[in-house]
Amino acid sequence: MTESTPNPPNPPAAPPLDALIATYWKALDTRDWGLLDTTLADDVVHDLPQTRERIRGKQACSRFHRDHPGARQTRVLRTVVESPQAATWTHTTSGLTELHAQTFFTTDPHTGLITEITEFWPEPYEPPAGRDHLVERY
Repeated sequence: MTESTPNPPNPPAAPPLDALIATYWKALDTRDWGLLDTTLADDVVHDLPQTRERIRGKQACSRFHRDHPGARQTRVLRTVVESPQAATWTHTTSGLTELHAQTFFTTDPHTGLITEITEFWPEPYEPPAGRDHLVERY
């Protein structure tokens, strides 16, 4: 008689990419930092080309958003997904200021987590004061 070994359980499936991106934006809009962390890979890199800022790692990225000055609300106008990448067009309101942004995401196909974020705002600008310790300029 031969004993069979049970198959190991399958790892949980990664959420669909459009749901992951929706969760990322929901976390930012509701300032739910624990939820935000569930969308980011430990080694995520977030680039902001206009200000030449780069944020490396989940903790730094989460803190960057948490410490952002002022309240803001973001509405996603469009999401385009071609796994493992996605792009969004958003409308953000902060006080009386309204801005549109385009954000590009890359995810790890194995974990389903966001590994790269590149965010474009309408025009180049100098970064707000007080976040030098959170970023490197390039």
